Amino acid sequence: MSTYQISASQHQKHITGAELLIECLLEEKVDTIFGYPGGAVIPIYDALYDCKEIKHILTRHEQAAVHAADGYARVTGRPGVTLVTSGPGATNAITGIANAFMDSVPLIVLTGQVPTDLIGRDSFQEVNIFGMTMDVTKHNYVVMDLEQLPRIIKEAFHIASTGRPGPVVIDLPKNIMNAKSDLGPEHKISIRGYSETPQIADETINTIWDKINYAKRPILIAGGGVISSGATDELLVLADKANIPVVSTLMGIGSFPTSHPLYLGMLGMHGTFAANRAVHQADLLLCLGARFNDRLSGKVKSFSPDSWKIHIDIDNAELNKNIPVDLAIQGDIRNLLLNLNRLSLRTATTLWSQETATWQKKVPHFGAEPGILNPQEVIQLLNKYTKGDAIVATDVGQHQIWTAHHYRFTHPRSFLTSGGLGTMGYGFPAAIGAAVADISRPILCITGDGSFQMNLQEMMTAVDYGLPIKIAILNNGYLGMVRQWQQLFYQRRYSSVQITSPDYVTFAKAYGVPGLRAETVIEADSIIQEALQIPGPVLMEFIVKEEQNVYPMVPPGESNNRMIIDEQN
Repeated sequence: MSTYQISASQHQKHITGAELLIECLLEEKVDTIFGYPGGAVIPIYDALYDCKEIKHILTRHEQAAVHAADGYARVTGRPGVTLVTSGPGATNAITGIANAFMDSVPLIVLTGQVPTDLIGRDSFQEVNIFGMTMDVTKHNYVVMDLEQLPRIIKEAFHIASTGRPGPVVIDLPKNIMNAKSDLGPEHKISIRGYSETPQIADETINTIWDKINYAKRPILIAGGGVISSGATDELLVLADKANIPVVSTLMGIGSFPTSHPLYLGMLGMHGTFAANRAVHQADLLLCLGARFNDRLSGKVKSFSPDSWKIHIDIDNAELNKNIPVDLAIQGDIRNLLLNLNRLSLRTATTLWSQETATWQKKVPHFGAEPGILNPQEVIQLLNKYTKGDAIVATDVGQHQIWTAHHYRFTHPRSFLTSGGLGTMGYGFPAAIGAAVADISRPILCITGDGSFQMNLQEMMTAVDYGLPIKIAILNNGYLGMVRQWQQLFYQRRYSSVQITSPDYVTFAKAYGVPGLRAETVIEADSIIQEALQIPGPVLMEFIVKEEQNVYPMVPPGESNNRMIIDEQN
């Protein structure tokens, strides 16, 4: 029995809306909330004071709180929960909400609101967060009557975590949280008009299997939906059984072992030569839980021009949205793969898999220069000393793509990155959420000198909770990805991309965190080994080559088979 559970006699005396909220959260098995208090949510924080079952993680910024809940959700597969106050607290959370929406991450974001009689009067710290977040949430609510609260909480968790996962915002006026009630949590769920995932017909499954059997050059595209549906084991079985090469999206990394001989790498703008060439030459594409966005597909008209395309997604809105396909299926990916794996195979595409295995999977080699540390070398060393078993959170930019290519992910829910929104400042708070969720594995935050400065105040959060995050800052003195575009497409007109940084070792020391710096491969090797042996957070700064580019790269507006492979091509 929960130590917080309200007794029958207490219910007869009435409990506050805030206490009822906590009871409803406990009913949903919430054990962690990331948040930042303020005037509108004081009643909720007062109720949390007596709740021992829920751990509150106090971040230093509301955006970071949402990113941390996002990281927690990606690692656990359960909804992350955030609590912020009204006005600027709520608006600060919007970037994190949009980030989770774009990447299909289940979140419950609880926002404070002014009392209901002050709504619409431009009251102190009042914003219409319901209206502001309509386009970046799966659903949102304003609780205008305390009796609605148990139903809304039950619905919100169900909506956030079923179908295509996503964020749900619940706006909580202060007077509703102070009101008295004898209600308890809702135990049943019934949402009018909210449909469950449709079953895939046997006829459709047989059609897919026939296409696989007769294809000469099939390719499996693994998107983030494979991970969300828990279908990674089934994907491995299908690939091995039918001998089909696999490529992944950025969000699909970890859905298939990167060391497997059938894995060709990441597809798209910064995909490997093997992955892009295989998809371009395929005669059958089986796309599992990916959105076919512009970074994945390149020039739409020339994307895999000779293939028969099958697209399976939990969200019907994604089917035929970006790339026209021959067979569009709404359904659960794991269920589909289980059914496919039960069928007998006529032939396996051995010649095709042998051919694609000879193509270049690794990204172009970077030239070693005496006294110069390449960023790719740092990531390879991090992979070496964590044995590819870490949970890795990144920010956005060159280091994100280098991590995708050079860290050898072997498990799902190990790569936390901002795919759809491309949010700088995501990585460090996401690593905090990951460390709260699971400290059984190493936690790495691989970031850039630009990205890290967007949420570096969260160092205090990592210190307060003793979180064993190893921060690797690749410091090249530039906003690297923007600089690369300016170099390649704007005649090296470097406009506002040189960026200065604090002395990161001294910065870490100010927070009581060990700070280490490396400028050579030998030094990098040494400090990584040292950092991994130190308990708690550690900051590592790597002074890396300034004008190092990410390759391959598909120029904007080009098809994926027209990659820039290296500096010469």
